[in-house]
Amino acid sequence: MFGLLDCNNFYVSCERVFQPRYEGRPVVVLSNNDGNLISRSAEAKALGLKMGDPYFQVKEVLQQHNVAVFSSNYALYGDMSRRVMYHLGQVAPAVEIYSIDEAFLDLAGMETYLGSLDDYAHKVRVGVKERTGIPTCVGVAPTKTLAKLANRIAKKDATLGGALYLNSAERRAWALRQVAVGDVWGVGRQYAAKLAAAGVDSAADLARVSDAWARKHLGGVVGARLVQELRGLPCAGLHASEDGSLSRKSISCSRTFGRPLSGYSDVLGAVAAFLSRAAEKLRAQGDTAHVLTVYISKNRFATNVAPPFSRSATLTLPAGPTADTTVLLGYARAMLNRLWEPGTAYHKAGVVLDGLEPPGTGQQLDLFAAMPAPLVLPEKPALLTQRPGLMASLDALNQRYGRGTVRVATAVPAPSISPTASNGTRPPWEGRAQWRSPAFTTRLEDLLLVN
Repeated sequence: MFGLLDCNNFYVSCERVFQPRYEGRPVVVLSNNDGNLISRSAEAKALGLKMGDPYFQVKEVLQQHNVAVFSSNYALYGDMSRRVMYHLGQVAPAVEIYSIDEAFLDLAGMETYLGSLDDYAHKVRVGVKERTGIPTCVGVAPTKTLAKLANRIAKKDATLGGALYLNSAERRAWALRQVAVGDVWGVGRQYAAKLAAAGVDSAADLARVSDAWARKHLGGVVGARLVQELRGLPCAGLHASEDGSLSRKSISCSRTFGRPLSGYSDVLGAVAAFLSRAAEKLRAQGDTAHVLTVYISKNRFATNVAPPFSRSATLTLPAGPTADTTVLLGYARAMLNRLWEPGTAYHKAGVVLDGLEPPGTGQQLDLFAAMPAPLVLPEKPALLTQRPGLMASLDALNQRYGRGTVRVATAVPAPSISPTASNGTRPPWEGRAQWRSPAFTTRLEDLLLVN
């Protein structure tokens, strides 16, 4: 038996915990750089605001209906998520943290001791609410797919009290009839259209197809397992979590700039900052990277910009895999030189680390391998020297005193390293965050004071 707990409108709920005056008022949270709507309260959804709506397109609607607007505050959301997941770890035998606001619970055998898990599901909701202030919904069912489906129904149907337990064949059959096939976990937009054309409109219709038909029309064995899960036959257990225990196959970091950048040093600083963060994540999971990709993009929506809007370069590291920020940055600088177009205003940049594996397992290098022209590697051999001790110290300092306390000089905005510059200079590549709330739980300066 599995449970799926999902936080309701999570980012909005985090804002309301510390600012309860927004309860009952429409609220939206924007993405990085204040670009798009990524979280909406129930009141905002009722106004017709859609997930992903560009802010500039719905600005008048937001103002007309007095919608509260917040910039994303990931420090706050991440810490609130940690608190929710910690409580789940205290009340469930095993937890799979599926995303920042979702977790699967392994409830196998708990029916023997608790009987019906309906009361248990409601108690979990109450416990999370009491300890964090975050409202949630819970679905409980024999498979993860059905638990996800039950959670969706519990969130849509207010009469259920936020929890649904599919403990019988009759209740499962009823639940399957309530959900359109396109809303089933694992069915994407293209498959939904294909299934609808074949007369499969609901989750109940999908559960009735044969395994052979599912293999042929729904992605092979993956589709067959999906159908079996809808029938109540578990095909997957809990997996490694998205809380850092999951070893990623690739790591990326990219951002849209707060304003267009045409200076080489500014774009290089952005690439260095993003690469530093990606390398930090790489070291945190104990891996090294074989392949580095760097890309820079122009604004595709600008009327005076011609395609291609994005240029990228990918390099298999000739000196072997590494997790050293300074080594990776030496390659990234050379790759940016290859991509750079003088006089161009850039809108976004990013880096991707691929070919991840633990240190010491690298492949045999080819002595005669040639570098792809016109890429020119760093001239100073010192930049290619691996320094695991230095990186460990860097990570330890940033973990103790806060992310970004110690950085490579390239990632520091030029004015802030000048003796005459004022402290706290914002990097020119930093995204807009006009309406960001304080980090109430992670910065002493932002600690909430009650008079």
